[in-house]
Amino acid sequence: MRTDEKLNMTMLCDFYELTMSNGYFECGYADRITYFDAFFRSVPDKGGYAIAAGLEQLIDYIEDLHFTEEDIEYLRSRKLFSEKFLEYLRNFRFTGDIWAVPEGTPMFPKEPIVTVRARAIEAQLLETFTLLTINHQSLIATKANRIVRAANGRGVMEFGSRRAQGSSAAIDGARAAYIAGCIGTACTISDQLYGTPALGTMAHAWVQMFSSEYEAFKTYCELYPTNAVLLVDTYNTLKSGIPNAIRVFNEVLKPQGITKCGIRLDSGDIAYLTREARKMLDDAGWETCKITVSNSLDEYLIRDLWLQDAKIDAFGVGERLITAKSEPVFGGVYKLVAVEDEAGNVIPKIKISENVGKITTPHFKKVYRFIGRDTHKAIADYLCVHDETVDDSSTLEIFDPEATWKRKVVYDFEARELQVPIYKDGKLVYKRPTLDEIRKYCAEQIDTLWDEYKRFENPQTYAVDLSQKLFDIKQGLLHDQGN
Repeated sequence: MRTDEKLNMTMLCDFYELTMSNGYFECGYADRITYFDAFFRSVPDKGGYAIAAGLEQLIDYIEDLHFTEEDIEYLRSRKLFSEKFLEYLRNFRFTGDIWAVPEGTPMFPKEPIVTVRARAIEAQLLETFTLLTINHQSLIATKANRIVRAANGRGVMEFGSRRAQGSSAAIDGARAAYIAGCIGTACTISDQLYGTPALGTMAHAWVQMFSSEYEAFKTYCELYPTNAVLLVDTYNTLKSGIPNAIRVFNEVLKPQGITKCGIRLDSGDIAYLTREARKMLDDAGWETCKITVSNSLDEYLIRDLWLQDAKIDAFGVGERLITAKSEPVFGGVYKLVAVEDEAGNVIPKIKISENVGKITTPHFKKVYRFIGRDTHKAIADYLCVHDETVDDSSTLEIFDPEATWKRKVVYDFEARELQVPIYKDGKLVYKRPTLDEIRKYCAEQIDTLWDEYKRFENPQTYAVDLSQKLFDIKQGLLHDQGN
């Protein structure tokens, strides 16, 4: 069996990326400068916003982008590719430019998360992995943030490795969940690779292994007195689990002066059991004992637990987070938006569909976010042609591109350009932030959104407008292509 470490991830591409690239080469388009945008069309779970993630892994991919002799021999065996093209691949590397929004940025439909300017073959070969990493981690970050917000300030731990769709999904999913606000993960290797804090204590098997529940709890507390979180629902939560936990806390922890401890519930009527557990622990003098719950939770179940006056200090969330079970596809796409002619002029390109939602926004673009100077909250986003600038000392009238009768006057704002340079002429120019820096940035950016955009049901639609110049270009292309 081959492992990821032995695979050349350059070959993790759709086969048509290679057939098109060979075709570009044969047709003389290999050096044609192209522009591609990676964006998404709708927010998962009908939410108000998504969170961009996965840029770090895209950078890692590009830094190691090459074709080995084994790869070239495999392609030769398919008897589809010219020898000149295969020779071209032997010295292949990325030489273009990339702009992207920093990980942790809240984003809205049809806004470019990643923009690639590169020779046609280079840009085409990036498509699959760009979408793979951005789609997956943005999906998990978006879902995790919904769950974190439902937890009302209590910690959320990512517990989904065993239910993830493969090893990479578990590892990178834990990373994305941490960016979005989870306090840690059960996935040890994610902590080792990325620094997502690994958390966890015991499973039911530990309790079953001993002759009694009391002995299992006592042994664990003796081994790990500073990390004593006991799983109390293996047998009978209220009759034995919690009483045995209290007994062991008194016998093992209290003589050492340790007051930090916890219990975990993984089954039963969680709301009722946590209320009873809290009363039993408080009556025994263990007001500092934290109650953690798990068991197929999501943002809606967590919200319902609060409505039932549950007494919970932390949540362990597994399959419904790591698989984004309610809507497990992010739906990001990678579309050609412009090419350059021989004189270096940028020629916009558009993709038209009878499905209005699939019509692309053409051209090499910039995306701005308008932040109110008085409120420090996001007002609207603004897409414009790359050579336009925004005068944030003026007043702008923002339209909804899908319903131009909707207008919003924007004033007293700061215009922030969202995308930043990642690659210039094939060289990495982006200083990669630490994971904790990304996590902090994400929380800060989400705080710039008004609460109406954060609702789980029927969130307010955030305004994303096109500049007049960009709007006119799009309408012109629609008219030309429609005739």
